[in-house]
Amino acid sequence: MLALDSHQHFWHYSAADYPWLGAGMEHLRRDFLPNDLLPLLQAAGLSKCVAVQARQSLVETRWLLQLADQHDFIHGVVGWVDLRSADARQQLAQVAAHPKLIGVRHVVQDEPDDRFMLREDFLRGIALLPEFGLTYDILIYQQQLPAAIELARRFPEQPFVLDHIAKPRIAQQLLQPWADQIRELAGCPNVLCKVSGMVTEADWQTWKPDDFVPYLDVVSDAFGPTRLMYGSDWPVCLAAAPYAAVVDLARSYLSARFPAEINAIMGGNAAQFYCR
Repeated sequence: MLALDSHQHFWHYSAADYPWLGAGMEHLRRDFLPNDLLPLLQAAGLSKCVAVQARQSLVETRWLLQLADQHDFIHGVVGWVDLRSADARQQLAQVAAHPKLIGVRHVVQDEPDDRFMLREDFLRGIALLPEFGLTYDILIYQQQLPAAIELARRFPEQPFVLDHIAKPRIAQQLLQPWADQIRELAGCPNVLCKVSGMVTEADWQTWKPDDFVPYLDVVSDAFGPTRLMYGSDWPVCLAAAPYAAVVDLARSYLSARFPAEINAIMGGNAAQFYCR
């Protein structure tokens, strides 16, 4: 079965384009390209990856698709289009003509309105995605979970995946109301969950594997092995852990919890979700 990292990024660094690389992330202020990732994937026993947008730019989406053309190990691209735009259909048509565009994402976590995803202009954009066979990645903070729940219920036929388990407050070891809202979101069968982005929500210097167990327990119980997928969030994860440690953290827990389904979680589920 395909072994796949369902969530990572590439970029040519510039301070103007990546202002969010703040204190403690100085070593990420450089280029991260496919040849940087490939040996890490191979060392971890993974063979493919999904490149996810990091900038809200059609230029970046087209660049990621060019990288996917050049590197077979890039399974596909989750890009960005302006779903709020009056010409969203035209934007989608331009990039979705490429077979490796498998989904889209908006950096909703940076939107000041916690109900941003329920705006009429954004909902019109989401409604276009089935026409192009595209998935949608939900990138939010935990306070935006109620809007995500309503979004998933409004579009029961649209495939969604929750990025980074909705970024709970792991450093503070707070579970509620995140845990109850995750269970409610998981009640929508059209939503999957990426086991990704956890180390950067913990204390970057002092985290230990046990810190993540309560959160992994919640998403494992809520989504089950058929709706979980592994992702590294490389290179952002490097702020808190080496790539190998991120893989080991997820694989160790998930293989003990779901020994029969570990291959699906480490690749098969993502490959099935991200297909056109």
